[in-house]
Amino acid sequence: MACWLFKSEPDAWSWEQQVAKGAEGEEWTGVRNYQARNHMRAMQLGDRGFFYHSNIGKEVVGIVEVCGLSAPDSTADDPRWDCVTVRAVEPLPKPVTLEAIKAEPRLAQMVLVTNSRLSVQPVSEAEWRTICEMGGLRGDR
Repeated sequence: MACWLFKSEPDAWSWEQQVAKGAEGEEWTGVRNYQARNHMRAMQLGDRGFFYHSNIGKEVVGIVEVCGLSAPDSTADDPRWDCVTVRAVEPLPKPVTLEAIKAEPRLAQMVLVTNSRLSVQPVSEAEWRTICEMGGLRGDR
């Protein structure tokens, strides 16, 4: 299984809203970047991702799981845009801020640090374990 990071502005779609969707999850709509879309097309059921609050908060707040494979984005008029469905798995006991991520040498090559504008991005196994550790989780997927 692969690891990912999903960015959302909490005033548009928050961790609390994601949790409220329950086991059925919610489409990760609105992505209009080819690279981010292609990442979603590569996702498999059961892949895990970090839920990251962008703009407000700028922190990893929870873990989501892909529960629906890439399919046409129901909010797009253009058939080029796809999205996956994700469901909340668990919150991070301690949110991990962008500031803390940038300060951690083991995360210097993380896409969030090197290409912070990308809304859906891959996370390496080592990065996954490091952020889970920083957030108070064991890092198992």
